Amino acid sequence: MIEVKGKSGQVQFDGQYVTITRKGFLARSLVGKGEKRLHISQISSVQWKPAGAVVNGFIQFGLPGGVERRSKFGNQTQDALKDENSVVFTKQQMPQFEELRQALDAAIAQHHAPQQPTSAPSPAPSVADELTKLGQLLQQGILTQAEFEQQKARLLGGQ
Repeated sequence: MIEVKGKSGQVQFDGQYVTITRKGFLARSLVGKGEKRLHISQISSVQWKPAGAVVNGFIQFGLPGGVERRSKFGNQTQDALKDENSVVFTKQQMPQFEELRQALDAAIAQHHAPQQPTSAPSPAPSVADELTKLGQLLQQGILTQAEFEQQKARLLGGQ
């Protein structure tokens, strides 16, 4: 479980779900207090703006069908503060958010990767193969002549 605290909220990632939690006055005044939970299958993009020496950075989760708008120059971080799918972080908090971002990228890629078949089903053995195996069992003394005849009739009757 990865848990990071930013300036405008906290993000937890358990490998399947991203949970954004907001508490306090800042949350109430900008987005609203509470918790938002997203399954990785719901996340279509992760927008990243690194923190600089003077400005904060943010991580934003894009959702299919969501309306993402472009911010005016210089307003990206301010707009992210008001977005319920974003968490703003400081330069000191950025390394933890980079770790979160890498884990999310890997989990999303794995979730959306085409599933590889585990193995091709083996073809059903032919009647001749089954009769050969029965003959070997008879020769080894594992089957009696009566059992052999019974299994042979079952195989030949099933054709």
